[in-house]
Amino acid sequence: MKRKTAYLGLLLAFALILSYVEVLIPFQIGIPGVKLGLANLAVVLCLYLFGWREALFLTAGKALLSGLLFGNLFMILYSFTGAVVSAAVMAGLKASGGFHLPVVSAAGGVAHNMGQLLVAALVVKTYGVFYYMPALILAGLLTGILIGMVCSLVLPYIRRISVFEERL
Repeated sequence: MKRKTAYLGLLLAFALILSYVEVLIPFQIGIPGVKLGLANLAVVLCLYLFGWREALFLTAGKALLSGLLFGNLFMILYSFTGAVVSAAVMAGLKASGGFHLPVVSAAGGVAHNMGQLLVAALVVKTYGVFYYMPALILAGLLTGILIGMVCSLVLPYIRRISVFEERL
């Protein structure tokens, strides 16, 4: 149990570092809300190493802490909602057993953006924000596939560590 807590702490720290790196990268395409989603690498790894409960805890902690450290209250609201929706979708797809990791990650990227879009519609009280939906779906797919591919390359090496074979 102590090892599991330590590894979850490391994954949270990894997610926060990736969130900070993402803040430093000048990635602007002119569409609000489009980010690389680097920190989701830690969430996807957590989902495949530990399970959905831990991934949900990690993604909620990442959203809250990265918002406090690098953003504001609205960023926390958007990020938290998107993160929880994303984790739930990825957990469901992984549990079904019928999808490869990059597909699960891509669905999570799209779900994250759709969760944020719903919050934006509620906050600004207009459905006009849904004009961004096609661009956000495409961005979620592309970044989700990229994160999923990186995760599928890294995951076998992490699983070789004996502590993960025991499922902690």
